[in-house]
Amino acid sequence: MSKLAALTLGLMSWDDEILNSMATNVQTLRPSPTIRVRQIALPTEHGGWGFLLEPMVAGLAIAFSLGGIWISVMFIGAFLMRQPLKIYILDRRGMCDDRRAAVSMKYMLIYGAVLLSGVIGTALTCSLTTILPLIAMLPLAALQNYYDIFRRSRNLVPELAGAVAISSSVAAIALAGGRTPVFAAGLWVVFIGRLIPSIIYVRERLLLEKGKAFSGTVSNLLHVIAAAIVGVLAVAGVVPVLTFPVMILMLVRAVLGLSPHRAKLKAKQIGIREVIYGTVLVLAVILGYFLGL
Repeated sequence: MSKLAALTLGLMSWDDEILNSMATNVQTLRPSPTIRVRQIALPTEHGGWGFLLEPMVAGLAIAFSLGGIWISVMFIGAFLMRQPLKIYILDRRGMCDDRRAAVSMKYMLIYGAVLLSGVIGTALTCSLTTILPLIAMLPLAALQNYYDIFRRSRNLVPELAGAVAISSSVAAIALAGGRTPVFAAGLWVVFIGRLIPSIIYVRERLLLEKGKAFSGTVSNLLHVIAAAIVGVLAVAGVVPVLTFPVMILMLVRAVLGLSPHRAKLKAKQIGIREVIYGTVLVLAVILGYFLGL
């Protein structure tokens, strides 16, 4: 019996070695998942580029300064760093793919260097008053990153928080360029009034185009409120008067865009049109400022 038992154990051990060898070979032959560097290195929300550039370009055009350039560098670094940071954290919490983590870390370091240079440059060239809008937006930026960690970055709350935070660049740049706090705050309000209603509108428009339940009430109401506030600021001479008709234009596009009379559009077409509307607002701010309109 002892010889039979020994023989049986030997065969079982041999079988285990064969199975382990087969498993190793299968793992070796199995193709490794492709690492898509672009999805790690660049933001996936294409509309985010407009959120970044619209207030930044407007601010630099009407209040150019060295401090404004450093503020822009800081915002660009923070904007770019968000995607690889999100991917890295999600990877460590999930699949733990070392190659993906390494790529994420690489771009985190690159963008982190850009962010750090912007922070240092801003600190050296700007006063405490200039960075007050940046301090005010930090909790909103932190809230957006919190939602990123838990895979909820597409929720409405982080999108709105991110829009308010990123539009603060126009106020900081205006202050760095010697403009008054009232003027800087007015510009920030203009871009908040542009971004928040537009986010709601685009979300509802996409639902409508997909044949899902939607509502135009909140979108239209927010556009009316934004236009009214900008109108008051324009009459008071805080912001250029040309910004008001652009806000009315956006109100009209929101009402028609969520009506049965709309032209059906794909998501990409909607995004392109939003870029155009944002560009028109930036031009209105710049031309209105220099022409006194």
